[in-house]
Amino acid sequence: MSGRIAVIGLGPGEARYLTPEAAAELEAAEAVYGYGPYLDRVPARAGQSRHASDNREEIARAGSALAHAATGAKVAMVSGGDPGVFAMAAAVIEAIEAGPAEWRGLEVAVVPGITAMLMVAAKAGAPLGHDFCAISLSDNLKPWETVERRLRLAAQAGFAMAFYNPVSKARPWQLDRAFDLLREELPGAVPVIFGRAAGRADEKIVTVPLAGARGDMADMATCILVGTTATRIVARDGLPDLVYTPRRADAERA
Repeated sequence: MSGRIAVIGLGPGEARYLTPEAAAELEAAEAVYGYGPYLDRVPARAGQSRHASDNREEIARAGSALAHAATGAKVAMVSGGDPGVFAMAAAVIEAIEAGPAEWRGLEVAVVPGITAMLMVAAKAGAPLGHDFCAISLSDNLKPWETVERRLRLAAQAGFAMAFYNPVSKARPWQLDRAFDLLREELPGAVPVIFGRAAGRADEKIVTVPLAGARGDMADMATCILVGTTATRIVARDGLPDLVYTPRRADAERA
């Protein structure tokens, strides 16, 4: 089968964060599929069709793109950040597994991008400098009890943490619950970094102690990093603080 689908990470925002590989894949595509706001970040090109869909239609979007590719077309599926981190690469492969046999014969390329936690970390310093994990706080695809268990275990194990999907209109209480749970496991001085719109013109990076972290400090454009008992803040006169987690294992958690 001659069809091809490329699942492309657009990075965190501005075009300068788009990789050359991703740019080349977008240029070669005959059709581009994606969540509307992400699709809006792709410059229109003559002869290239565009297919926008809602945020919660991942499997349907993947199926439509795969069916299009199965006609022999070169199709691009776009995601913000990296397509393999809480994004469309898993949805596309899930659709291939469950779909018609012909989809397994398609050429599939997953094109990486800079994901939100890496951009926020870079803006703050090196808070992910030692072992870390990423957790989605959304309970759309897993029970909230699972989220709570993973938060507790990650804190107990001494991982720095990155939180994706921290809040929404349907989930206004869960981030505060997550912070309350972490305060049961970690000292109040552990740094928490709120990175909103990192990599875009309106970015805002704020670091607060866990004791003062609140749910209303974030929205769905925010990625949150929680440090460990080893994470340190280096104050600098007239310059932004640097937050880092030392490369050596945290002795308190060893």
